[in-house]
Amino acid sequence: YEGIDERIIELEVDEGGEYDESAEAIMDIANASAEHIYCKHDGSLDSGFEIVTHPMTLDYHKDNLPWADILEKLKRMGYLSHLASTCGLHVHVSRDALGDTYEEQDAAIGRILYFIEKHWEELVKFSRRAHRQLERWAARYGYKDSPMEILDHAKKGFRGFRYTAVNLTNANTIEFRLFRGTLRYNSFIAALQLIDRICAVAICLNDEELKRLSWSTFVGGCEQYPELVQYLKERRLFVNEPVQADQEV
Repeated sequence: YEGIDERIIELEVDEGGEYDESAEAIMDIANASAEHIYCKHDGSLDSGFEIVTHPMTLDYHKDNLPWADILEKLKRMGYLSHLASTCGLHVHVSRDALGDTYEEQDAAIGRILYFIEKHWEELVKFSRRAHRQLERWAARYGYKDSPMEILDHAKKGFRGFRYTAVNLTNANTIEFRLFRGTLRYNSFIAALQLIDRICAVAICLNDEELKRLSWSTFVGGCEQYPELVQYLKERRLFVNEPVQADQEV
């Protein structure tokens, strides 16, 4: 398994104004070599906008899209994301990346939901969101004894409702909505890498293997993601190896 194919990122920024010239300044940086992003209005924001990427792989996000420059420019223009209570970071993963058939995709999605419910407290800590923010924008489905039970519950009990930790209402993607927004590069990349790792285990493991998977074993397999390991240590989520973190913005 080489990684989940393509994902769309939505990053909300606020408190700096909803100005065309600000959005254009960000697009000038991001789209210098190709059309990577666009910016749009978001009614949940007070004075900002949403940055949306076109579909691209995790490696492309890291190697070809100048996220560090984008985030620094946003900070210089006075925008906030983590420090604004309104902002989220959402990651869309293609359903086609989760299996060749509808049945395979559903099985993998069920395992993703099970993993998130089983490790909810660790993921809340990872997300940097307050519980009240999660309840409003990224609600949990509730723990069940098996992946398919959670998936069935999600489909029946939350039909058409998108403000869940994993939004299943889109035809072509599933949307991870857990994360608070950030203008800190390492935190941003770590969130993308975490989604890659969760999807990888959901694809590669069967239901029983996933149910036995502990958090420590899960994070112990993240060595290929240096930004993720750094962030896990900062959040005290990596086998008791805390390190000092820079301030979130």
